[in-house]
Amino acid sequence: MMVLIAATVALLAVLAVGLATAVRRPADVPRVVRLAGLAITAGVALLLAPLTVQDSGAAALYLLGVPVLATLPPLLAHRLGRAAGIVDLLAALVIGGWGLLLALGIGVAFLPGALLYAAAAAGSLAPRPAASG
Repeated sequence: MMVLIAATVALLAVLAVGLATAVRRPADVPRVVRLAGLAITAGVALLLAPLTVQDSGAAALYLLGVPVLATLPPLLAHRLGRAAGIVDLLAALVIGGWGLLLALGIGVAFLPGALLYAAAAAGSLAPRPAASG
């Protein structure tokens, strides 16, 4: 039941981030999305920590730690410009892959965060319209 709650909260948070960035249009949308991805992924890990420790013991460290660690490179890569999109894509693949690997247990709750990083990658890697004039 806790996994369902964590997944639902994460999905609602991702939708809220998408809505907020669409309405407010912050100057640095990719950075906002990356920070939100870290917060959502870490929040899911915190919500699931008691259940995972009870079920898996010391293995909870890597079960919950891999997705959280995957959120750190995109935060550091924001200075790379368009290449940061590749780092976002890698984070989405790691978090999404880990979520699918653990999908019968806690992994489903990490999938909304992976969608957020995939959206950040799509925004960073999308071709920019040519300036007319």
